[in-house]
Amino acid sequence: MDKIAPHATAKTEHFDVVIVGAGISGVGAAYHLTKQCPDKSFVVLEGLESFGGTWWMHRYPGIRSDSDLYTFGYRFKPWTGAPIAGRDEILKYMGEVIAENDLAKHIRYRHRIHTAQWSSKDNQWTLEGERSDTGEPVRFTANFLWMCQGYYRHAEGYTPRWKGMENFKGRIVHPQTWPEDLDYKNKTVIVIGSGATTATVVPAIAGDCKHVTVLQRSPTYFIPARNANELADQLRELEIPEEWIHEITRRQILKNQDDFTRRSFQEPEAVKQDLLAGVRAYLGPDYDIETHFTPRYRPWRQRIAFVPEGDLFQGIASGKASIVTDEIESFTGKGILTKSGKELEADIVITATGFNLSVLGDIAFTVDGKPVDYAQTVTYRGMMFTGVPNMVWIFGYFRASWTLRVDLIADFVCRLLNHMTKTGKKKVEVALRPEDRDMKLLPWIDEENFNPGYMMRSMHLLPRRGEKHEWQHTQDYWREKTEIPLTDLTGAEFRYS
Repeated sequence: MDKIAPHATAKTEHFDVVIVGAGISGVGAAYHLTKQCPDKSFVVLEGLESFGGTWWMHRYPGIRSDSDLYTFGYRFKPWTGAPIAGRDEILKYMGEVIAENDLAKHIRYRHRIHTAQWSSKDNQWTLEGERSDTGEPVRFTANFLWMCQGYYRHAEGYTPRWKGMENFKGRIVHPQTWPEDLDYKNKTVIVIGSGATTATVVPAIAGDCKHVTVLQRSPTYFIPARNANELADQLRELEIPEEWIHEITRRQILKNQDDFTRRSFQEPEAVKQDLLAGVRAYLGPDYDIETHFTPRYRPWRQRIAFVPEGDLFQGIASGKASIVTDEIESFTGKGILTKSGKELEADIVITATGFNLSVLGDIAFTVDGKPVDYAQTVTYRGMMFTGVPNMVWIFGYFRASWTLRVDLIADFVCRLLNHMTKTGKKKVEVALRPEDRDMKLLPWIDEENFNPGYMMRSMHLLPRRGEKHEWQHTQDYWREKTEIPLTDLTGAEFRYS
């Protein structure tokens, strides 16, 4: 992102809280502020043209959630559709949250923030940036900064540079920047990758293509199942209020997820066989599951995508799609040459190869004039950072729905803001306690625990974690949902002034 220095005469607006981002995190944060801190003024700054974040930006065919909407939806607004939902349904849901709670007046679109400067003298943040539609400079000051901008760069996805790409006569497309004019009807298509995006794009386009080949370096795990929740459907037949259905269904799903996650650590081989059996049920006993759908890692070291109605596997079984497990030697004029010597021809190559991590929106942060290097900070519960005052970052869960942490941290932030108001404090930051001084510091996340490519590629940019769980982003919702609400705001890790 090019940094454009705003002109000195840019109008300055002040708010108690600035929320950066109007995606699932920012809209949730705004809702909780209105309910729990109604006396606080706030603004939501969004770089895109509308709300939704990921769901606004991504427009590739079939885009859908890879986790259930009963838990991906907010706790305060019932989800009434199928568990796995598409982009339009999710945007509609978010739009209803904004309309029902009069949040639109707080959101400024096309506002890109380039710098964030903390002043201990003034006990406030100064944010500077520009309007992307007019180029007009913008400037805001805030007592508290709530970073809800997500964790990857919207402008472009991650595409490795393979030898010979310039020789390919067809089109190379990344799903994150899907071109509106892409005509794949009756075309031969290669989709590179084996994650949730591949599992979404392939069934969405296979019916129109001549053939789709999934080229993966290594397999991943999937959960194929019906796109329905039997408990929710039964409760609706009994005419139970939707608010009750939402809460009961969420609790059931979270209990099942907790059991599944625990089993994946305690009984990894049994969980592996259960997952493979789900795939085998669609592809039959003669399909080479060992080569194409048996990962090298234990379950839950990477995110597991839900495949509604097994549509990806139905496409393979029908012959409209196929899997090749191999590595890329080079691109050719006609397609891709694999390391095993096989040439795969294609008119279009889709690189579903992930994204580039963005640490706090790639904004240039300074504290009292000194640039912040987040890799030199230590995280407090994956949301605050040593040496960075009056700021919280929303980073959700991988083994549970992202939005669960949005609601949980929103409660914490609102409680913290109200505590500071009650005690007359203007500044808060986290610091290692005397008993933490000799604590070993480690990378943001343990790669033996969770190791997707985008995290591994960017680990050097992320804050460090400590050995003690309060100095980590544990990814454990079932622990945090108890611990975070009980956080002692007068504890030694919080420094107020």
